Amino acid sequence: MKYAKIVLAGGNGYLGNVLANYYKTIAAQVVILSRKAKAAQSNVETVLWDGKTEGTWTETLKGADMLINLCGKNVNCRYNKQNRAEIIASRTIPTRLLNKVISEMANPPKLWINVTSATIYRHAEDHPQDEYNGDIGYGFSIDVCQQWEGSFFETEIPLTRKVALRMGIVLGRNDSVFPRLLNLVKFGLGGKQGDGQQYVSWIHEHDVARSTEWLLNNEELTGVVNCTAPEAVKNTELMRLIRNAYGMPIGLPNPQWLLEIGMFVIGSETELVLKSRWVAPKRLQESGFVFQFANAKHAIHDILSIRV
Repeated sequence: MKYAKIVLAGGNGYLGNVLANYYKTIAAQVVILSRKAKAAQSNVETVLWDGKTEGTWTETLKGADMLINLCGKNVNCRYNKQNRAEIIASRTIPTRLLNKVISEMANPPKLWINVTSATIYRHAEDHPQDEYNGDIGYGFSIDVCQQWEGSFFETEIPLTRKVALRMGIVLGRNDSVFPRLLNLVKFGLGGKQGDGQQYVSWIHEHDVARSTEWLLNNEELTGVVNCTAPEAVKNTELMRLIRNAYGMPIGLPNPQWLLEIGMFVIGSETELVLKSRWVAPKRLQESGFVFQFANAKHAIHDILSIRV
């Protein structure tokens, strides 16, 4: 095994499963910190924590090669007062707790990756936003990201390297955005959303996992790192690629007024669909990371080729 121990805080969701499946073959032990108990499978163990208070779970962090923090309430909801408070608290409280616990350890994790969001950048249709020259946007989603990263970097831990991994939209086989887009395509509703000119900064789930291992092995990388494929695509093009790959000849468009009605009905926000996220993974590329899926067409074909 290449690694002794990988810890996934809040790792019982979609991305946590992706990472656990990736690391279970190359790490002696994978520990998932979760509010829900789950029987151990092979070398993957679930340890209970509430994300708010210290407990026996702190022992799992000692000597870990890497901690990846995935905590955070799903933003696919209406931004009412209660949900706004929960979205922020579910990110900042566990992060501050981990800061406190790790800062007091003699043998803390070597690397701590906090998975944050590439939506921290402004609505961009003119040029890509990178870690050096990207413009921070405005609005609730950006406020969340800033508080989230602020809680992460507010405590210096000399023995633990920190990376805020600004994640794009993850495309994968199970509970990701992709199956929802595919369902629209299946029912002939997979046309452009809004005017279709908004950029989608995406990344294949396998490259997410590979990028975390790259960060673990490249100790010069610290601070903010964008995690998106190098080729963002416009919404119109993304939907066309999915239709073509699936073999659906038609795709009715979803104008903004219809999206607003639909998002209200399902309890979500149009921003999640209409904001133009054009983000470049400059630091990953500069360090030599090679994306296995740099092209959206290839990523979509891969996902569809082994769907069950």
